[in-house]
Amino acid sequence: MTQLDVTYRYVTAPSEPEMRAIDNMREVYGIRRIVFNEQEKTVRVEYDASRLKEPSVAGLLRRAGVDVTEKLALA
Repeated sequence: MTQLDVTYRYVTAPSEPEMRAIDNMREVYGIRRIVFNEQEKTVRVEYDASRLKEPSVAGLLRRAGVDVTEKLALA
């Protein structure tokens, strides 16, 4: 297992239906954790890189209704 984190910036905070869809993302094999920072308008996803690729993670967020605008570099 290769654990990676990816952080994305989003435009508007997810509403209740989007949060329910994001909660369902946790059931996807390979997604380990999803953390929102509302002040910085970022979402950080911890995932298993042996199961998922970064574009797939972004796609899951978009399908859940999160308007992902950019991938941020982790320091």
